[in-house]
Amino acid sequence: MLKNIPAVSFEIKLPLFEGPFDLLLFFIERDELDIYDIPISQITNEFLDYLKHLEEMNIEVASEFILVAATLMRIKSKMLLPRPQLDEEGHEIDPRDELVKHLLEYKKYKSVVSTLVEMENEGLSKEKRGNVLTEIKRLSKSTDVESELQDVDLYKLLRVFRKVLSRYQEELDKPRHKVVEYAYTIGGQKKYLLDELASKNKLSFLEIIDHEPVKICVIFTFLAILELLQLQEIELTIGEGFNNFWVRKVQ
Repeated sequence: MLKNIPAVSFEIKLPLFEGPFDLLLFFIERDELDIYDIPISQITNEFLDYLKHLEEMNIEVASEFILVAATLMRIKSKMLLPRPQLDEEGHEIDPRDELVKHLLEYKKYKSVVSTLVEMENEGLSKEKRGNVLTEIKRLSKSTDVESELQDVDLYKLLRVFRKVLSRYQEELDKPRHKVVEYAYTIGGQKKYLLDELASKNKLSFLEIIDHEPVKICVIFTFLAILELLQLQEIELTIGEGFNNFWVRKVQ
């Protein structure tokens, strides 16, 4: 006598999209639609056909897909109304604006997630550093130091010594930046000029340079002259010679 054998049911599952917005973006990219001007009727029909197909394949439809389907139908019905909605300023409100905003946000986060997945995979492919003390102990146990010392000869020692010398020379030849604080300031040079003009009627620029013929000192002195000119504490007159002038104190 044959026993009752329970019937075996086979369930076929298709790869689902990660979410309803993923499915909407697929439709938009597939049909090369403008995301800012979505043909809501076409998208709604394709979205509902997809859900119907899942139900026919005995695949459970997630609640978020049902929510988006209801939202699409609500937007479609609003666009069929003869009276458009207006905002406070009297502009027409597009029922698709909120959907477009969510799609753009989802698209942005989706691109970021793919980048993070690549970074995660790259990080997982790298070998993690272990405990340094444990590794040193393991290496010391597995390495026979005495046998290694037996293989050391004069040639190997000279090679090591040469490498050490080359590294030392590289360290010496590295450029080193040293910050030097100048002994001059614009304020100090202004005081010097005003003190000199207090006892003298005028000063030639050549005379000022000869006082301390240092390049950086000349630069600070020239800047001090420009600042005193701006403050109208001194005046300049053309003197004799190339690039020479007289500095006088304003009376």
